[in-house]
Amino acid sequence: MSKKLYVGNHPFSATEDELRTVFEQHGSVASVNVITDRETGRPRGFAFVEKRKPEFWKLRESAAEKQRELMQEYEREAEDKKKP
Repeated sequence: MSKKLYVGNHPFSATEDELRTVFEQHGSVASVNVITDRETGRPRGFAFVEKRKPEFWKLRESAAEKQRELMQEYEREAEDKKKP
């Protein structure tokens, strides 16, 4: 299983190899696609990186779930403080 990440606001000089090197520090990379302008062929400042490791996505999803739980708890506490 793999997922594609949108990677924006990187320097126009960034190459596919450089992006691959950065993202391989966090797991296996299936592909990197730097988007270029059709007319000039110059990079447009964003790319798509496809990650292979499902462990990365499981970790990300569990972190997002924990964040949701903490926000709900915070909201409940804030509502309790408002009550007379």
